[in-house]
Amino acid sequence: MTTRPARIALVGDRSPHVLAHDRIPVALRHATPAPDAVDPYWIGSADVRDVAGLADFDGIWLVPGSPYVDRDGAFAAVTTARTAGVPFLGTCGGFQHALLEIARSVVGLDVDHAEDPLGEVEHLIVPLACSLLGEEARVDVLPGTRAADLLGAGPRVERFFCSYGLDGRFRARLETAGLVFSAYDETGNARMVELPGHPFFLASLYQPELSSDETWVHPLIRAFVSAAVERVSGRRAVGSDVGADAAREPTLH
Repeated sequence: MTTRPARIALVGDRSPHVLAHDRIPVALRHATPAPDAVDPYWIGSADVRDVAGLADFDGIWLVPGSPYVDRDGAFAAVTTARTAGVPFLGTCGGFQHALLEIARSVVGLDVDHAEDPLGEVEHLIVPLACSLLGEEARVDVLPGTRAADLLGAGPRVERFFCSYGLDGRFRARLETAGLVFSAYDETGNARMVELPGHPFFLASLYQPELSSDETWVHPLIRAFVSAAVERVSGRRAVGSDVGADAAREPTLH
């Protein structure tokens, strides 16, 4: 049987002015030795809810570039990946909106993003004490996490292009819902998050695509692509029962 490429939804508002948007297709193309292993589709945030079968994609990447034209579309992408077991990667704005979706949908918090507030509520995502616009900065990956399995535990340097991050006051509430914050900066601010029990659900405030090119692809991206390719293989293996286990919503309480 011929193996089809892994179909990956790149959710965000594509712009020639966002460097990450140029780097992402390159990183995906070179993430595996097979040149045609991945078939990416760009989906604007305003178009997400009009896409039939988003859960049928093999991976969803919520890309940088916030504020999104339609952040409800960004939230819908996170919800679909989280509840349908679709491998998910969120970088920069994708990290921020993944946390917002879970805070609202699972934890029940009435919170917002300081960049694009819609009401007089507390902000889960707030301005960084020091903006990281094109900066390299240290992150410390915690042992015993999936991030450590992929990147190695301990300090590493990553590239950022962001001005907003998680307000640490909410971290414990999100952890009680099942999230694991798997990397921090030197002052204890969250820089990566993952969802145990999900086939692949990781998000980073840093942008691994910015350090990737034709010669080297960040391990986080390679692992995401590998999870998407494995989803294709799993569907072929189980036939009409595909996704029965993966589609079960991870435990969030």
